[in-house]
Amino acid sequence: AMARPQTFDDDDPGLASVRELAAQFPDADEKVSHGRPAFFTKKVFCYYGGSLKVDGDWVQHPQSIVVQPGEDRPALVEDPRVYIPAYLGPSGWIGFDLGDDTDWGEVQELLDASFRLTAPKRSIAELDG
Repeated sequence: AMARPQTFDDDDPGLASVRELAAQFPDADEKVSHGRPAFFTKKVFCYYGGSLKVDGDWVQHPQSIVVQPGEDRPALVEDPRVYIPAYLGPSGWIGFDLGDDTDWGEVQELLDASFRLTAPKRSIAELDG
């Protein structure tokens, strides 16, 4: 199978900020999955960048995080910054667009919720320790 092209820029300041936040979670690591940075323990808790299909065309959201929001999903999908990503959307994931006015505390909370839904119990215990 051909490797997918890398769809991100290592100099992207949004990616740098997400990396910094993700690195604070116990046992978190980073890999490239489907051409995008993915932050994971045993399972992925955040992808950087996402896309969706609109009227048959792919729309890229390169500066966004794709996370598992858990019980906050109904409120989050009403947010104008949120989109339902291709492939992962049906499993409950959401995309959240980042920009100049991003509240990184909010991003931290989204990462925290997604981490708690995906990480091993001992990693969550360490986070709460």
